[in-house]
Order: sequence, then C-alpha cells, then structure tokens
Amino acid sequence: MAATLSGSRAGGGGPIPPLPPPARTLIPSVWILVVEDDLEAQRYLVNGLKEAGHVVDDAADGETGLTLALSRPYDVAIVDRMLPKLDGLKVVADMREHGNTTPVLFLSALSEVDDRVKGLKAGGDDYLTKPYAFVELLARIDALMRRRSPQAVKTKLQVGDLELDLLTRTAQRAGAAIDLQPREFRLLEYLMRHASQVVTRTMLLESVWEYHFDPQTNVIDVHISRLRAKIDKGFDTALLHTVRGAGYMIRAARA
Repeated sequence: MAATLSGSRAGGGGPIPPLPPPARTLIPSVWILVVEDDLEAQRYLVNGLKEAGHVVDDAADGETGLTLALSRPYDVAIVDRMLPKLDGLKVVADMREHGNTTPVLFLSALSEVDDRVKGLKAGGDDYLTKPYAFVELLARIDALMRRRSPQAVKTKLQVGDLELDLLTRTAQRAGAAIDLQPREFRLLEYLMRHASQVVTRTMLLESVWEYHFDPQTNVIDVHISRLRAKIDKGFDTALLHTVRGAGYMIRAARA
C-alpha cells in the first residue's frame, strides 16, 4: 500500500522525518524481512529497524517477498497488505501452505475490523495499521519474538570455536577476544547466519553495505581480508573460505 511519511508517525503526508534515536529492543539482532512497495515507506522502515540493531532484507513486490521468505530463515516478516504481483494476503497464505512458520506482522492502511480479521485468517500473527508509531512497531516485533520458543531466539551465533554475542556485540575464538569494527561485525554476523552456505557478493552488498548495485570496487575483498586476519590468523584451522567464482563461506572444520 503506497504511503508517505510525516512527523513522528509513518503513513501521513509531508517530508520524511529524521529517524528516532536508536532504540535497543528486548530481542537482539532479529533477522527481518520487509515487504513494502512504497519505496519511501520501505526506506524509512528498513533504516529504522537497522538503527535498532536488526538485520533486514527488503522486497518491493509480493513475488520477490514470497521467494525470500521461502528461501531464508527469517525471525519476523513485515508484510504490507496491498502489493504488486502478489498481494500480502496471498504471500502469507502461500508461506503457510509451504509450512513456513515465520511470525508475520501485517502493515496496512486498511484499518477496518474485517481487514484485520482477513489478515489474521490468512496466517498473519499481528496487524498494525498506518499511520503507526515506530516505537510501537518495535514493541510488536519484540512481542512476536517472545511468543516463540526460547530456542528460536538466538543471542549467540557459533561456528566451530568462533562465537558472536549479539547482546554484547562481541566476538571471540577459542576464548580469545576479537576486536571488530561495526561493519566487520555486521559482515561476520551475516556470514555466520549463513554458515556452511555460499554467500555471494550481491548478498553482501545488499545486506551489509546496503548497495543495490555493484560499485565495482574491492570493498568486499578488503573487508573479507581484514576479517579473515582477525578470526583465522594464528589458528591451525581456517573458518572463512573463498569459493572461487561464487562468493564466500564460513564453516567449521570438517571431521
């Protein structure tokens, strides 16, 4: 559903406001899928969620959103009701038909009781109407995560003897602390969330650098080299690997 933004609420008219100060939520570093076709509303939402410390992927139509939802293990999906190609109800209904249990928060200007009921019956877990207060949206995400089993909420990522603490934003390998810059932390987190999977340059550019084009620079190679030096140097077993012609992979040593 197309929307513009104003004031401290999203969905009204006027210029885009500055984002509120970063607000740490109760749940650390949730991996969120945002499916919103209005690019201004999408940018505001995605930037705000990243400021709150979350990892975010986004899609501007229902088909792309459904493809992402079925291919990656998101913690929460935020789905607009009215989308091109596939509407939000169909996206969520298809997710449920495929056995996908990712909690879904519908976001829509359709505010009638019947609209909310349709969203919940389609498989949605919550429904927030536009205009909305961003702090309420963060609280809704926290509530959705608390409903899941404690095992579903990860506060630490681990690959072999490498650990990443999402609460304290620290890393260590074999008990030795690793000093990471913010971008290096995001890069390592993304790789560890995709452990034992090939991560392409495009995936890293979009998710870590927020580029939706290839700037034709060696920025990824430089950061991968620095990260490899920090997590692998001095250890007998390398965890971070280059997959020639494909991308990168982090995995534990094979037995």
